[in-house]
This record gives sequence, structure tokens and C-alpha cells, in this order.
Amino acid sequence: MGVFLVWYSLSKVSLEELWVYAKNANYKWIVLGMFLGLLSHLSRAYRWRFQLEPMGYHVKLGNSIMAVFATYLINYTIPRAGEVARASILTNYEGVPFEKGFGTIVAERIADLIVMLGIISITLFLQFDFIYSFLVERFDPAKILLMLTFAFVIVLLFFKFIKKSQSKLAIKMRSFIHGLIEGAFSIFKMEKKWAFIFHTLFIWGMYVLMFYITSFAIKDLEGVSLGAILIGFISASFSIAATNGGIGSYPLAIYAAFSIFGIAEEPSIAFGWIMWASQTLLIIVFGGVSLTYLPIYNRKK
Repeated sequence: MGVFLVWYSLSKVSLEELWVYAKNANYKWIVLGMFLGLLSHLSRAYRWRFQLEPMGYHVKLGNSIMAVFATYLINYTIPRAGEVARASILTNYEGVPFEKGFGTIVAERIADLIVMLGIISITLFLQFDFIYSFLVERFDPAKILLMLTFAFVIVLLFFKFIKKSQSKLAIKMRSFIHGLIEGAFSIFKMEKKWAFIFHTLFIWGMYVLMFYITSFAIKDLEGVSLGAILIGFISASFSIAATNGGIGSYPLAIYAAFSIFGIAEEPSIAFGWIMWASQTLLIIVFGGVSLTYLPIYNRKK
């Protein structure tokens, strides 16, 4: 899938054109964007310790940082395998039971999802007229309303089935949903919940800011609106789940979002590749060092 998307994006903008954009890019903004990305990853590692402390595990910050970077790097190979590896690293080096470590990762993903939904809500509020006009021009409002109603009814029937059914699948789903809800609310029960909330907002603030700052590197994107940045960021974030680390899908997702605002194809895709490449380089370097240095750092154990 990723290989096809790489080919497809390069069919729209040639390597020669990408090289021209990369050569003429202002690298001070790219480096600053990488630094902001680094801050977000360090904040994530620091935040993780708040979840582990109430269970009696005082994890070394070094192990937490290296586990987080190892997660991102491993996710480039097998989707979501990084989360399993992250919990395993703490089991091996800090004695944290795997299920407890993995449970904290699920809880933090729920917190991240809540913030992401907040960003989407803010974007819809700020750009409601524009998005509504765009959808009305291209789609029949009656069909959209019908699809949303149909989706709502399906979700409602699904939860009704899960709530009442005694089948093994329903019981497992019920337990899973209950665990997700409990994990989300456990955040508000921890001793350092306000510090956790601060770091969660800081992480996502850095994500949005690094996306915005890096856009300054492309001259053709000067003056790009806040709405385009927010929708581009949301689209790019979802693309990471589509392929390993967003390879191939990331530039196309940004182009799809920017095209709504009439931004040209070439600078949009070029920005997507520069953004993806700079953050991937950051992960490869720090993730590679982390995987190599972890056994050395914990050699006494």
C-alpha cells in the first residue's frame, strides 16, 4: 500500500521537481520544526511516568525516552508493533508487568484521541461556513444528512446489541469498551493529573506548531491560512494510520486538504514530503540510538 502511494504521489510531482523544492527550501524552519517534534516526543516520555507512578513503578526517564523513540521507529516496520515493544521494554528493564504497561499506553492514546477530537471541533467551528459551502457544492446535503443518520442508527444498534447480547464476542466487546472508558477516566484519578493534562496539550500544541512552522520553508506556501494548516494537519495525522508511519499517504493527505483552499499541487506535495522526511529522519536517528543504547544503559540489570 505504502509503495503504491509513494509511486502515486511521485506521478503527480516528479523527483526533479521535488529536488528543486528541497534545494530551495529554507532549512532553518525545517530544523526548528524538527526541534518542536523532538520536544513533543520528550514530553510524551515524561508524561508516561505520571501514569506508572500510582502503580508503584518509578521508571528511569532515560528508559522512558528510549522506549518512546523505539516505539515510533518500530511502527515504521509493523503497524502498532511499537506499542507492544514499548511495554515490553519496561517489562525487561524496569520490571513493569506487560499488561500494566500496555494499559497505560492505551489510556494515553485515549487522551490523545480526546485532544484530536478537540482540534477537529475547533477547526469545524472556525471553518464551518467554508467547509459547509465546500460540501454543498460537491455533495447533495440531503444525501449527507441521510448518510449521517444511517451511520448514527448503525452505531446505536451496535451499542444496543453489545449491551444486551450474551454472546462471547459481545461480552469481549463490552469488556473492551468498559476498559477504554475506565482507562480514560483513570487519568483524572492520578495524583499528577494536571501535569498529565498540561503535557498532553503541550504534545499536541507542538505537533500543530511544527506543522505550521515547517510550512514556512516552502516559499510558495507563504501566507497559507490557519484553516488550511489545521485541516492539513488533521488529514496528515489520520494518514499516519493508513500506512506505516504515513509513508506515501502523508504528502497525498496534505495535498488533498490544501487543494480545498486552492493551493497548488506541487508545493503541497513537496511540503508533505519535506515534512514527512524531516520527522522520519528524527525518528530514525533517535530511535536507532535508543534501540542500540538501551542494553548499554541498563547493563547492570
